[in-house]
Amino acid sequence: MIPTDNIFIERYQSGRPHEGKVLAAVQAHADDIPLFCSGTIAKLIDEGYTAYLIQTTNDEKCGPTASIGETIFQNEREVDELVKVLGFKGVYHLGYRNHRLDEASSQELRARLIFLFRALKVDTVFTFNPWGHGEENPDHIITAQAVEAARWMAGMGKDYPEHTAAGLTPHTVRDQYYWTVRYVQPYNRVVDISAYIEKKIDAMVVNKAQGPAGAAGSRLRKKLEAAGIRIPGFGENDETADREYVRLFGLCDFSDLAEKYELKYAEAFYYIPPGGTFIGTVDSEAVQKYIDENGMVQDKN
Repeated sequence: MIPTDNIFIERYQSGRPHEGKVLAAVQAHADDIPLFCSGTIAKLIDEGYTAYLIQTTNDEKCGPTASIGETIFQNEREVDELVKVLGFKGVYHLGYRNHRLDEASSQELRARLIFLFRALKVDTVFTFNPWGHGEENPDHIITAQAVEAARWMAGMGKDYPEHTAAGLTPHTVRDQYYWTVRYVQPYNRVVDISAYIEKKIDAMVVNKAQGPAGAAGSRLRKKLEAAGIRIPGFGENDETADREYVRLFGLCDFSDLAEKYELKYAEAFYYIPPGGTFIGTVDSEAVQKYIDENGMVQDKN
């Protein structure tokens, strides 16, 4: 992970300052949110956000079961459990084929996301970095680029007029958190998740079908017991072993990042604030401020 010149440290804010706002976290696979942003999502929900999870693929290639159907079902069930653990209000499974998302219509995927962003009135979106330095997973790249286009087009009045006819209105997604996946990707925002590390562990333990954590602890405990070795910290049950495994081995990148900024645990993002990325975009707040400071009320008589 490569820091930019100006790093903003985002910390917990009391008083639910984001009450009334909506966020959507868009992942390609069941382990993405637990790994890359679960602590931040938990924090923002505590601060007042209503959150929704959107998953683009069916995870058919990700899991220990021999049957594709069983693999899809296990991953979907774990995503549904993740929704409960972190406090999402709802989840949308789009169901495209895992590792073959490029076979789907890019226009269809974008249109479905635009519909959801408008229907849910999403203010903030979380996903992969659409410019994806060092990204090798095609599902990550396609998901990110679809989200980037959809969050922009969702605010356009002439795109998908059938939405307007059905009662939806154009809605602009105001800011973006692009989570950091590869070591060569840049970040400009570090979120202090120290108070939410147990929630992050909860999220990572839910994801047993894939990912670096999940059931790894219980599998290791059983393997060592068969060899006559016992690790006291792994306890006497699978749940304790899985949580301890995550704590010992699954959080190293997040503690290493945090140490650079005198924190305990942190997640990194490339954040784009309200206002978009266009050079020369007119800031409506600046216009209003100018009117307030310079406008003169004229006598109509």
